[in-house]
Amino acid sequence: MKLFFWKRKKAGGPQKKKSKVREWIEAAVFAIVVAALIRTFLFEAFMIPSGSMERTLLIHDYLFVSKISYGPRIPMTPLAWPFTNHTLPFTKTTKAFSTAIQWPYMRLPGFSKIKRNDVIVFNYPLGDTAIYSKSGDDADYYVMKRNLTPDTLKLFYGDPIYRPVDKRETWIKRCVGISGDTIMVVDGQLFVNGEPGFAPPEALTSYRVKTRTGKPFNDKQQKDLHLDAGYGLGEDSSRYYLYDLTTEKAALIKQWGDTIQPDPKVKTRKGIFPGNPDNYPWSEDTYGPIYVPKKGATVQLDTCVLPLYRRIIENYEHNQLEVKGDKIFINGRQTTAYTFQMNYYWMMGDNRHQSIDSRFWGFVPEDHLIGKAWLIWFSFHKTYKDFYIRWSRFFTLIK
Repeated sequence: MKLFFWKRKKAGGPQKKKSKVREWIEAAVFAIVVAALIRTFLFEAFMIPSGSMERTLLIHDYLFVSKISYGPRIPMTPLAWPFTNHTLPFTKTTKAFSTAIQWPYMRLPGFSKIKRNDVIVFNYPLGDTAIYSKSGDDADYYVMKRNLTPDTLKLFYGDPIYRPVDKRETWIKRCVGISGDTIMVVDGQLFVNGEPGFAPPEALTSYRVKTRTGKPFNDKQQKDLHLDAGYGLGEDSSRYYLYDLTTEKAALIKQWGDTIQPDPKVKTRKGIFPGNPDNYPWSEDTYGPIYVPKKGATVQLDTCVLPLYRRIIENYEHNQLEVKGDKIFINGRQTTAYTFQMNYYWMMGDNRHQSIDSRFWGFVPEDHLIGKAWLIWFSFHKTYKDFYIRWSRFFTLIK
């Protein structure tokens, strides 16, 4: 094997035989370069870490993500160790990249445009202020779920760590709203532009159940519902809070004559985007309407509307924003309108009651998109009790 960067001998001169070590080094370098190019511009592997997309995607599904579907994104942080994201393997906080060179967002042409209800892998939109605990665990979750501010976390975990867009955590959700759409959730039902939105056929929903006998589910019923033995709610073992039921399993419980009711998330939550419950008293099941920005579109701004788009203006599109009384200043100029510079998307998990998604952190900018989830190539199930390979999921297309 000869690589272009090795100096060639003149024609007719004596040819020195390569050592085995050099041949192995050349082969390894060639393989790394080819694999890195494939990972950057064609396909990348991804593993499902949580149940937010169940049952469309299951924990420990291994996917191929197609970067050529929407066009491969040119690396914005090109100086990085191959096959790493933001930290070196076997370390907690050692950076695997350098910000000495930063390229602007660019994307090569793709084979298709982003469609409503595509399953997409993207960089976490709040990851520009990642905060780590002393053990190295990512604490962004606690900012959202427990309503703790970054300033409060800083007292316990230290200074935030800046990450470029392409070096943030990778997430996967369904794109239920594309640029220009208006999103609304009413009693748990998604509406897009006033019409019913995508309803996952095997989505998991939370229910509260009370058995008609006043006794716990028997062994067969627990097996049919995939429940652990003794699973119940509080001291009354005839009451259950089941957060992972499909509509098919809910219908089965009704056939048994038990009382079953959906557990709606109707209470206003402070952690819901845009984090302004006084003006936007929303929850997971009662949300919107909210407009998903489109490149070139203009919205009217006032102090009431601003919380919806403030992060876009400041963080994603890099403007200086100030609010003085009821007046808004962008880059030093008073304004009552803003024109968006990028397209944005609205992401939601198919497991609507167990998903941290756009309802918590808002819009996903186009420069955060990595690719389309394409194919499951491997899958297994693991608990503390058992382990088995899900052969039926091998090489299935993601819809």
